[in-house]
Amino acid sequence: MKRLANIFCVAIMLSIGLGVGTYAQDGWISLFNGKNFDGWKVGENAGSFTIENGTIKVAGPRAHLFYDGPVKNHMFKNFEFKATVMTTPGSNSGIFIHTAFQEGGWPSQGYEVQVNQSHTDYKRTGSLYNVIDVKETYVKDNEWYTEYVKVEGKHITIKINDKVVVDYEESDVDKREGEMKNRFLKTGTFALQAHDPKSVVYYKDIQVKPLTE
Repeated sequence: MKRLANIFCVAIMLSIGLGVGTYAQDGWISLFNGKNFDGWKVGENAGSFTIENGTIKVAGPRAHLFYDGPVKNHMFKNFEFKATVMTTPGSNSGIFIHTAFQEGGWPSQGYEVQVNQSHTDYKRTGSLYNVIDVKETYVKDNEWYTEYVKVEGKHITIKINDKVVVDYEESDVDKREGEMKNRFLKTGTFALQAHDPKSVVYYKDIQVKPLTE
């Protein structure tokens, strides 16, 4: 009984540290409850994001939905992240990491991990946008797949359905200019992108596993 009580106390302390309203399984913590946008924040064109059958439906003009919840106080450095995603034909979206909330425009901080199987942009799903661009298409539209990102130190690994498509060590930050000037690893939150009114993309099972910093 004493051992069970100790385990219960540890679980309570862990839940407090991770943030109220989250749950953990094998270290993975859910960031989206499938019911509403609790813990998320959007600036311009908020209507581009809706809840449909337990998923986040992205459809509408440019907008970005930022995680703003209690897990790690929405400030992540080293982590594993994964989401289940489905694109529709001709659609474009993205998952931002190490970014920060903006009322409008394209996020100026962090990296974008591309979501795109058949849009006119040749940079396909899994690309570390404008840094390591993937030209191959590994999944099909109208099919659910897993998009995974790991950041540890200066290293970024991106997997599509468990296949590594990007293995990148950040080393050239001082040479970046223009819109890429502030796109580098530090700390930050996650964001989902609504790219354009013709793009329709779905997200669910959005989870993070914080790693030792």
